[in-house]
Amino acid sequence: MSNKTESVPAGEFKARCLSLLDKVARTRRPLIVTKRGKPVAKVVPTETHKHGKLLGSVKFHGNIVDPIWDEWEIEQ
Repeated sequence: MSNKTESVPAGEFKARCLSLLDKVARTRRPLIVTKRGKPVAKVVPTETHKHGKLLGSVKFHGNIVDPIWDEWEIEQ
């Protein structure tokens, strides 16, 4: 397998957009979109988030259960 990033002309990308996006997602390799032979965009796979990766990334400061406002005075 070649290390060179694949490129595709913009017109072809337009015509095959969904299948090319599927290919990027499946192969996890970027795709360069060109216009008149010059690179204009790069389609890259999204970062995958593995289960538990966010574990421990949230910190609670203070009471998260009670209302945040003081008690309201009730007019009688």
